[in-house]
Amino acid sequence: MSKDRIVVVGGYGHVGATICKNLGNAYPGRVYAAGRSLEKAEAFCREADGKVLPLELDIHKPLDQSMLEKVKLVVMCLDQTNTAFVEGCVRNGTHYLDISANGHFLTQIEQWGSQTETKNVGTAVLSVGLAPGLTNLLAGEAHRLLDQVSELDIYIMLGLGDRHGRAAIEWTVDNLCTSYEVINNHQRVTVESMTEGKLVDFGPELGKKRAYRFPFSDQQTLVRTLCIPTVSTRLCFDLDGMTRVVAALRSIGICRLLHQPKVREAVMEAFGRWKMGDDRFAIKVEARGKRGTNEATVECLLFGRDQSNMTAMVAAAVAKSLYEEAFPPGVHHMEQLFSLEKMRYWLEQEASLTIFVREAGL
Repeated sequence: MSKDRIVVVGGYGHVGATICKNLGNAYPGRVYAAGRSLEKAEAFCREADGKVLPLELDIHKPLDQSMLEKVKLVVMCLDQTNTAFVEGCVRNGTHYLDISANGHFLTQIEQWGSQTETKNVGTAVLSVGLAPGLTNLLAGEAHRLLDQVSELDIYIMLGLGDRHGRAAIEWTVDNLCTSYEVINNHQRVTVESMTEGKLVDFGPELGKKRAYRFPFSDQQTLVRTLCIPTVSTRLCFDLDGMTRVVAALRSIGICRLLHQPKVREAVMEAFGRWKMGDDRFAIKVEARGKRGTNEATVECLLFGRDQSNMTAMVAAAVAKSLYEEAFPPGVHHMEQLFSLEKMRYWLEQEASLTIFVREAGL
């Protein structure tokens, strides 16, 4: 039985809907917008002119393997708490793509993949989107341009005037006060989000912003996939003053209040309604190391508009490649199978990309 269907789980959500429309234009009638609410899936599909079809699917229930018999690719846009669904897809020979940013969960999938026989299984690609995703590809490009990388810093700027889906807002609010592990000179250290601010220059158009530590999964992944001894990721908003306010609230104890459901909900509502700033986003990756015998630094800067749309476009590009090309089976992160060069043609039509290499003494 031929596998030719694509199932987008969370396909009628904020990012999933854009992925569905993109893939539906490329493969009309073979793309399914899946989720717990068949009614919402049907309502969305009516807007897609028949190119996308509805599917009722609850990933928290045991996976019906017969559902996957005709499915070549699953695109996951929802957060999960265990790897059962992923395992079911990959063991069935169905390819799997994940746009989530939960480092702990992605590590679980990676560990499962390392212990699994790869014969007759599908290909799973993790860390797909803006961050992780494009951050990983920029890091991979910086790594390629140096002979040795000793330290990598990732800075992400998000626009407060952008349209953010509830899942993205919820993840951001829930991680404002978290502690997490990073690798510093090959050693595991515990750090806290919204601390250790660094001033970063996003170029003449965006200027300088102060960015703070935040638990994006790329910093845990890249130490393994690119073998870099020190990696950190920091977050800021387009309005520098608001970033500093959030960092200050964290320092004076807002974390205790966020444990209260009503306060948490109110903060999420505020994030969702804020229309200050605009919809610009930016990613800057700075890699320090050596080129030949010279000390060298690589800076990669990408900026554009509408981070949700960019996340969807990256996911759709990877999905099309998985659908049409052959890749090694098993579990991989995006930078292990894709390069910036592979994405560069369409990416530079949607955003501005500059890369600088500076060698000491030259």
